[in-house]
Amino acid sequence: MAILQNLPLQYIYAMVFAFEEINHSTTLLPGVKLGYHIRDSCALPPWAIQAALSLVGGDSTSCDQPVPLIIGGASSITAQILSRILGPLSVPLMSYTASCPCLSDRLQYPNFFRTMASDIYQARAIAQLAIRFNWTWIGAVIANNNYGHMAVKVFQEEIQGAEVCLAFVETLQRENIVSDARRAALSIQASTARVILIFSWYTDVRELFLQLANINVTDRQFLASEAWSTSGDLLQNPVTSKVARGVLGVAIRSSALPGFENYLKKLNPSYRPDDEFLKEFWEKEFGGTESLEWVQNLFIDTSQLRVSYNVYLAVYAAAHALHSLLSCPNTEGPPGNNSSTCSSPKQIQPTELLQHLNKVNFTTPQGELFHFQGADIPAKYDLVNWQKTPEGTQKLVLIGRVDGFDLHLNESAIQWSTGSNQVPVSVCSEICPPGTRKANRKGEPVCCFDCIPCAEGEISNKTGSLHCERCPSDFWSNAKRTACIPRHLDFLSFNETLGITLTAVAVCGVAVTTAVFLVFLHYRKTPMVRANNSELSFLLLVSLKLCFLCSLVFIGRPSVWSCRFQQAAFGISFVLCVSCLQVKTIVVLAAFRSARPGAEALMKWFGPGQQRGSVCFFTCIQVVVCIIWLLLSPPVPQPDLDIPGLKVTLKCAMASVVGFSLVLGYIGLLACTSLLLAFLARKLPDNFNEAKLITFSMLIFCAVWVAFVPAYVSSPGKYAVAVEIFAILASSYGLLFCIFAPKCFIILLRPDKNTKKHLLAR
Repeated sequence: MAILQNLPLQYIYAMVFAFEEINHSTTLLPGVKLGYHIRDSCALPPWAIQAALSLVGGDSTSCDQPVPLIIGGASSITAQILSRILGPLSVPLMSYTASCPCLSDRLQYPNFFRTMASDIYQARAIAQLAIRFNWTWIGAVIANNNYGHMAVKVFQEEIQGAEVCLAFVETLQRENIVSDARRAALSIQASTARVILIFSWYTDVRELFLQLANINVTDRQFLASEAWSTSGDLLQNPVTSKVARGVLGVAIRSSALPGFENYLKKLNPSYRPDDEFLKEFWEKEFGGTESLEWVQNLFIDTSQLRVSYNVYLAVYAAAHALHSLLSCPNTEGPPGNNSSTCSSPKQIQPTELLQHLNKVNFTTPQGELFHFQGADIPAKYDLVNWQKTPEGTQKLVLIGRVDGFDLHLNESAIQWSTGSNQVPVSVCSEICPPGTRKANRKGEPVCCFDCIPCAEGEISNKTGSLHCERCPSDFWSNAKRTACIPRHLDFLSFNETLGITLTAVAVCGVAVTTAVFLVFLHYRKTPMVRANNSELSFLLLVSLKLCFLCSLVFIGRPSVWSCRFQQAAFGISFVLCVSCLQVKTIVVLAAFRSARPGAEALMKWFGPGQQRGSVCFFTCIQVVVCIIWLLLSPPVPQPDLDIPGLKVTLKCAMASVVGFSLVLGYIGLLACTSLLLAFLARKLPDNFNEAKLITFSMLIFCAVWVAFVPAYVSSPGKYAVAVEIFAILASSYGLLFCIFAPKCFIILLRPDKNTKKHLLAR
């Protein structure tokens, strides 16, 4: 076997340590000793190709016979090249750090295996961290190669639909690292993103941190890929501790190797005279014959065995494949005896070893189950956190793990960039609170939005709502638009200012009408009262009092009976009132017509009986209309849910607009007829012509009710009721004052004109 080395010296001795464990094992490859050859490729693919071909070719400078398996191809590019070259020879290639997802393709790389997980898993793990901590606005700095671009692609696929966006993506090219790092640092400084994802090699990251320190950017939370998350060079760098605190990263999983630390400490060139790697290291470290027993450096440090453990696993995977290849059931012995071999160790073919590698399945000395899934092993990562020590340095702390696509995290153990346990916030727009909805900004990512308050009657009861929900018809939104609350019933009440005012005006009207009635009753034998048909005047005053009183029925909480009674009382009272005026006008016209020669008999048809009958007839028509209306489709109390607002008006809903229209229409017909007749009689010769007063009163009456219709239709809620009451009171006061005020003035203040002689004067 061979390993192409371009990483720390510890990886070499992890491999050697594994070989020596296996060679001393009594259960794994008993009676077989494994050998190895080590070549240093110096991270150069051409050197790796040359070394690989020399090893599998079996030339005299390398070994006595070709090796059946190569552990190497540390970088993904080198692994791809070597796998394609070794593929036709069916020589298995096993890498311990190549992580490109492309190497999982068994059609292109059928002879490739690795003990390092595919980068897909770490990119997805970092995306899950972003989603978990609600970081929706993240900057990215990546290596300008397949490693970086693939990571960003997988990251974006994972965050799709989670409303996480990349604020920017900056690339770092090794050949232009200073200028690229300066540009990336300026982008980080200018961006509002507070969380920065970095997928690059640790040397690139070191230059980036130097540039950030130069412009004093020290408040960002960094997410690290495995390529630099455990870098001791960065952890111990004072520039790093200034710029990157609380780094959260994905790392190659770590595992302990019992006995490995003692093994390293006992290494000595005097015991291994042919070990050129150890000799070179020894001369560089000591310059003489010293011991590693008390040395503290990265070579001796076995507290975080990551890549070294991958190398260790690769050796054991190869050993178990060889064990499976060299062992077969003993058909002559008892069942379960696998001691006999099927092939000679000196005649192992790479093709056979490749077949057994695909089926390898064993438990490591550490108790871990191991098997390949195609080229890969089940993905396992550590989640690490850079935390500040009391001495001011930074240390690596394990805060969770990744198993495949599952994330296991101890959030309380994390120390963030702020130095506290408070999770950093990195958003383009603050999450919309309850009571608002998100509205995307035109031309910007979905993570950048405005929070629009919900309209009246709509709510959002959770943060980040995309839409506001409309409340049910009998509910309304509260002031904060976070909950639907029952709507309050509202109606024109006797307790509110408007209700008190209208009640006072109506009661005042009743009082004035009663006073006028008493005046007329007291002066009923005077010419002024007698000359104007006292019986109809008294009836008119009674109807006016009913008109004032019926307005009070409209105030208060509507009920089934109040809704029926108020419209009937209103319609009948006003018809009675207008009927009296119409008959009075007809009497005036008839009286003057009968004064002409040959028309004496005209008044016989308009005597007191006929007058009472006419008023009764006109009124009965309205009574019949009201009865039919209220029997077939009466008004009912009903909340007016169509009007927006927390208060919903409880009103008498007109189930039949036709019935209400007939009631109003009949009143209007009588009023217009009375106005026309009074207008015709206004110039009849008399010192006191009551037709003039009726004309003025009917003009006011008609004007009020013509204005009532549009005002009633356009008034919201209880104010529509107030408009109707106002129309009733205004028209009633108009009739009262226009007809009776002049008469009361003469009766009370000018008794000298309350004579028959004055009334008959022309």
